[in-house]
Amino acid sequence: MNITEPMFLALTALVDEPRHGYGIVQEAERLSGGRVQLKIGSLYGVLDRLSAEGLVALDREEAIQGRLRRYYRLTDKGVEALEAETARLAEHVKTATARLRARTAGGHA
Repeated sequence: MNITEPMFLALTALVDEPRHGYGIVQEAERLSGGRVQLKIGSLYGVLDRLSAEGLVALDREEAIQGRLRRYYRLTDKGVEALEAETARLAEHVKTATARLRARTAGGHA
């Protein structure tokens, strides 16, 4: 499965606790240093895809001031997918860093 940046941030936002949609949006923004601001409409598309893949699941629902609030949690399969994606990205960072150091050492920087 190709994990996009919004999917990666949503999965990461759920590592420590279940969160409702707006909580995921806020955590994704914080995790990205304010660079990524998930729109609620696109977030639920992301959650639908992650749920269809079994990476997140509905944790519980609460009625808050007459509105239903759904909390999502990371599944074991979601943890595995996030770990694999994190390792893949770390390998890319390692490769890019080595190439940049080699370029600098060669006087091309």
